[in-house]
Amino acid sequence: MADKKFWDGSKQYLCDRELAQSFHIARTLGMPLLIEGEPGTGKTELPLQYAADQNLDLFVYPTGSKSNVEQFVARFDHVKYLRDSQIEILNAQRSEKGLKTNLSTSGRDPESLADYVVKGPAAMAYSTPHSVLLIDEIDKAPREFPNDLLYALSHRRFVMPESGEVIEISEDEMPAIVITSNREQELPTAFKGRCIYHYINFPDSDMMREIVSKHFPKIDNSIVDTALDVFYHLRRIGLERAPTTRELLNWLKYVKQFSSKEAIDKIQALEGIGTLIKTQTDLEKIQRIILNNPDDFKNRSGVN
Repeated sequence: MADKKFWDGSKQYLCDRELAQSFHIARTLGMPLLIEGEPGTGKTELPLQYAADQNLDLFVYPTGSKSNVEQFVARFDHVKYLRDSQIEILNAQRSEKGLKTNLSTSGRDPESLADYVVKGPAAMAYSTPHSVLLIDEIDKAPREFPNDLLYALSHRRFVMPESGEVIEISEDEMPAIVITSNREQELPTAFKGRCIYHYINFPDSDMMREIVSKHFPKIDNSIVDTALDVFYHLRRIGLERAPTTRELLNWLKYVKQFSSKEAIDKIQALEGIGTLIKTQTDLEKIQRIILNNPDDFKNRSGVN
């Protein structure tokens, strides 16, 4: 298979046992791993960190509302093909007139249609054994996009447009495919059936402490204690958009530049709250809480 070794993270990435097991099964079976969970829980980081740690080629396809299989797999560059065909005609005419210099097609040959196929991340990954392919936030794509991937995921092959070239890869050489979703829309059942599925639960305080230590191994524990307490308190008060792991790390990156006492004061004063809170409604809710109870975010020294 692509890589049978059990991978449970790196110095930069903490991968819990259940996620590591799902990732291992997916790679062993040559199937995509579909990861769902709320934003900021490390779904996208898994393939990025795995590729970096194992020194593997990485191909990324960030999906959006206009995503389609042509972008993902390959497209034929008709504009370039027509231009080069016209250049060939012009060069023939120039030759007839005795002109020795030719216009350039940059080495492309209109007789070779494969020269005009622009390969997307999927075709590139399937052409590179033991690589890593990330399809990020597939739930943002039109519903037909995951449906259109069913054949390729089942048969491990793509047919290039116009040229007819077939890119096929064996189960043993399959790229490690990770597909992420924030569940903005439900994915087709048939599509999910061709994936290994894993849901990332939001980290508890102990796991979050380990995540923080991966990113900031020298940070003062008192800063982490205070920040985690405020962070989980914010997540408990029913915000419209609760702060995520990524946002906590950004906040700590800001406050850790100060002395421990200064950093704790800034955390309790919610300085830099814009790194955690992302909607006006949530900001107004927090301001009301502080107005009614000024000490609500102060004098915190541990995670409840």
